[in-house]
Amino acid sequence: MADDIVDERTTVFAANRNLLFAAAYDILGSVTDAEDVVQDTWLSWERVDHAAIEHPRAYLMRIVVHRAVDQLRKARRLREDYIGPWLPEPLWTEEGADGREERRDGVALGLLVVLETLSPLERAAFVLREAFAYEYDEIAGILDRTPTAVRQLVHRARGHVHARRPRFTADRRDAQVAAERFVNAAVGGSVTDLLDVLAPEVTLWNDGGGRVRAALRPVHGAGKVARLLAAVGPRYAGCEVRWAFPGGTPTALIVAGDRPVAVVTVEADSSGGRVRAIYGMANPEKLAHLSQHN
Repeated sequence: MADDIVDERTTVFAANRNLLFAAAYDILGSVTDAEDVVQDTWLSWERVDHAAIEHPRAYLMRIVVHRAVDQLRKARRLREDYIGPWLPEPLWTEEGADGREERRDGVALGLLVVLETLSPLERAAFVLREAFAYEYDEIAGILDRTPTAVRQLVHRARGHVHARRPRFTADRRDAQVAAERFVNAAVGGSVTDLLDVLAPEVTLWNDGGGRVRAALRPVHGAGKVARLLAAVGPRYAGCEVRWAFPGGTPTALIVAGDRPVAVVTVEADSSGGRVRAIYGMANPEKLAHLSQHN
C-alpha cells in the first residue's frame, strides 16, 4: 500500500513537471533557479497528505509560483552588483523537443527581458494569465490575492510590456532568414553586410557577467552595433552554429569544439525582416547547462 502511494505521488508530479518548470522559468528567467524551485516543490509534495488534496495540479502550481516569487526577490538583490546587462539564461528548445509540452511555445527571450521591469507579483500574474491562460480567480487562488487585485496586477504588467515591446514582428521564415544573414555578417566581420540587415534603431544586449569581454551597457543604433560586432564576430569563425526557436524566436547556439561559447537570440521586424534586437549571452556560468545538447 505504501509503495502504491509513493508511485502515485511520483506519477502525478512527473505528469506536471514540465508545466511547473515552465512557470518557474518564466517567472525567474533562470534555468538553474527554476530547476531548484521544482526540486523544492517535489520535496514539499513528498511530505503532503495527498488524500486531502482535491486538485493536485493546482496545488503544485501554487507551491511552485510562491517559491519562484520568493526566489526572484532574492535573485534581484544579488543582481544589483551584476557586471553589465543581466539577461535570462537561454532555454534551448530543439525542433520536435517536448520539454515544454504544456504550451506550443515558451515566452520569447525579449519578452523575458521586459518582464525584468515588473515587480515579482506583477510578473507572476502576467505569466499565469498570458502564457498559461489561467482565469483571474485561479490566479487569485495561486497568489493569495483577490480577483480584483489580480486584474490590477495584470493590467499594470500589460501596460509595461506593451510600452516596451514592438507590436509587429517578422513571421518565422523571414525572421530566420534575417537571423542567419546577421550571424553570417557578424562572423564575417563585414560592417557593410551588417548595416544591410540591421534596422536603424537596433539594440544589442550583451551579457558577459564580468567573465568574458562584453559591452557593459546596451548598444543602440545600427552604426555602433555594426562596428562592435564586426570587431568581435570573427573570433567565432570556424565555430559550429546550431539553430532553434525557444519562444518562437530564432536563436543560435555557437559551439567551439564541444563547448557552448555563446547564444544569440535575434528579433526581426515585419518591415523587410531587418534585425531590431540582439541578445547575446556569453557568460559561461549561464551556458553551462547547455553542454547537454552537445
